Amino acid sequence: MSATRLRLGVNIDHVATVRNARGSAYPDPIRAAKLAEEAGADGITAHLREDRRHISDADIEGLMQALSLPLNFEMAATEEMQAIALRHRPHAVCIVPEKREERTTEGGLEVARDENRLAHFIAPLRDAGCRVSIFIAADRAQIEAAHRIGAQVIELHTGAYCDLHAEGRMTERDAELARLAEMATFAHGLGLEVHAGHGLTYDTVAPIAALPELVELNIGHFIVGEAIFRGLTPAIHEMRRLMDEARG
Repeated sequence: MSATRLRLGVNIDHVATVRNARGSAYPDPIRAAKLAEEAGADGITAHLREDRRHISDADIEGLMQALSLPLNFEMAATEEMQAIALRHRPHAVCIVPEKREERTTEGGLEVARDENRLAHFIAPLRDAGCRVSIFIAADRAQIEAAHRIGAQVIELHTGAYCDLHAEGRMTERDAELARLAEMATFAHGLGLEVHAGHGLTYDTVAPIAALPELVELNIGHFIVGEAIFRGLTPAIHEMRRLMDEARG
């Protein structure tokens, strides 16, 4: 299994963040998505937040028209977002927790305590042909709940692992990595497709990419930041190289 190529989904949210800082038309996230496609990305991820702080409704429309790659549409479990997803029918929808005051997605979705509502929420999305993914912490109860409600995919939140690495707390980092590995195996055993993402950098990606059950990594903020210094295409090429090396 470990020899299989790991997919890279490039999140373009923060190209839109830079654009919105000046209220201008550039940099264009759709142009970034096309460049990512040319650079070897396997998919594009975009999170339409309730407050539209980066990606806009027009961006989603433009991406659906312009992309030949699959679009992974990240969204909160709200009626408004469900209606938008059902209108566009992207390849995948990833249900994420969302609080207006947070700077970025701070944790995994609480599925176990909201099982009934989420099961009814994702059913129409599945019926429309979207692959439904749930963004969750590496926690057995959450994975079991995601499986019960009918999600096809889970995306494991790697933020805690990346934060511990950045803070130099290596013993705790290694424990979190072991937990991610254990839960990836557990989820795979249930028949779920396993993805991962959040906070991954050149320094942290290899141990995650080496986990054999993982099928896809979604990485955005670091790649967009690194693109300032080396360009978007070389930034993606380097991430792709590190992922392939970890798998090899």
